[in-house]
Amino acid sequence: MTANTPMIVTFVVYIALMVLIGLFAYMRTNNLSDYILGGRSLGSFVTALSAGASDMSGWLLMGLPGAIYLSGLSEAWIAIGLIAGAYLNWLFVAGRLRVQTEHNGNALTLPDYFTHRFEDNSRVLRIFSALVILVFFTIYCASGVVAGARLFESTFGMSYQTALWAGAAATIAYTFIGGFLAVSWTDTVQATLMIFALILTPVVVMVATGGIDPTFAAIELQDATNFDMLKGATFVGVISLMAWGLGYFGQPHILARFMAADSVKSIPAARRISMTWMILCLGGAVAVGFFGIAYFSANPSVAGPVTENPERVFIELAKILFNPWIAGVLLSAILAAVMSTLSCQLLVCSSALTEDFYKAFIRKQASQKELVWVGRAMVMLIAIIAIMLAANPNNRVLGLVSYAWAGFGAAFGPVVILSLVWKQMTRNGALAGMIVGAVTVILWKNYLAHLGLYEIIPGFIFATLAILIFSKVGNGPSASMLKRFDEAEKEYRSA
Repeated sequence: MTANTPMIVTFVVYIALMVLIGLFAYMRTNNLSDYILGGRSLGSFVTALSAGASDMSGWLLMGLPGAIYLSGLSEAWIAIGLIAGAYLNWLFVAGRLRVQTEHNGNALTLPDYFTHRFEDNSRVLRIFSALVILVFFTIYCASGVVAGARLFESTFGMSYQTALWAGAAATIAYTFIGGFLAVSWTDTVQATLMIFALILTPVVVMVATGGIDPTFAAIELQDATNFDMLKGATFVGVISLMAWGLGYFGQPHILARFMAADSVKSIPAARRISMTWMILCLGGAVAVGFFGIAYFSANPSVAGPVTENPERVFIELAKILFNPWIAGVLLSAILAAVMSTLSCQLLVCSSALTEDFYKAFIRKQASQKELVWVGRAMVMLIAIIAIMLAANPNNRVLGLVSYAWAGFGAAFGPVVILSLVWKQMTRNGALAGMIVGAVTVILWKNYLAHLGLYEIIPGFIFATLAILIFSKVGNGPSASMLKRFDEAEKEYRSA
């Protein structure tokens, strides 16, 4: 038995379990609502962990620990911003969106919700929002495929091309078969695995370096500024890192979890569970990178791979400090993070193509069975495009994740928030907000990036202003729009 055998066995068992969950979900999938939103049947626990796992990709176990290992606690501002943004999203958006989507045509997707909420008979909102989803999420999916390939490549010594297909195949399989229920149930398993890995690993690293005091002393000896959260920071830099939290209000794969909850009454419990999970996971990821500084400064003979690529700090600590079987479980957590996010993105793209193009424009009378199979075909189509985009490991797809996050946050975030709290908002305001938000992000990224300000900030501000201004131009909301808004708000407040 080679050193890699336990890890291979662990990965195979884990992937097999995910596909079995997909098969079980397949038996519960009878119509398009089941495939896209699980029939709005998720309880608070599954809603909470599914929202968390769909949000946190391989970045949680590779990117964040690597950044902390390289630069110290000054990189932790992004985690603080994400926690604040996620909490506000649960508090102000989750419950209202669950109720409003049901009152507005029982909407299954974000474009569907916008169309019904603003009585957009021209369907221009549906088309534009679905296009935004497809463009940004195809890039997002490609980045997930690359991250999975990198994991298989570094863990098993595969060629990049082999690792590409190995990493993507399992995710495609259970998403294709089981749809939203499979994705949500597997997310719950994956979220549990991620929190286990991120709590256990920093504790074991700290024990290996002699306890709390020796660990902190070794980190300070390596570079005292590792403890300085303002090291090399500017006001614009800190604000830009924290502004990642603004992105939550416009992420379709996270908002879909709110829409799928079995009841608005499940949301408060889900919020508490999700935020506890998120704080522990982000804290664990920061601790892995931070304590890794002490471990590898004390053991320079094994620091080579981490020196070459700091994002390998979690992988190397797991392989060095744990029994190979336990290491296999811990490394499966990285696969879990990649798979959970990629599966959600594939499903959102599939639902945009099926519900917002195929059903809306091509086959309005399509049967539920036909729509489910079209949804499955769209999962395969988007997956193949993502794999093609990811085929060149040097195409910098991963660098576009922050671009896509900003694009969604600015194009959809202000529209979602104001559509839920301001009943005077109109179709013109919604369309202007989407266009201004998306265009601002693109122009800022390409022409004003040298200013150092994350493009989501101007995008969010200008989109909000556009909504407020253009909602006052032309006709106001119809009586039926106002009535639906008031009825949904009344139900939300009485919950």
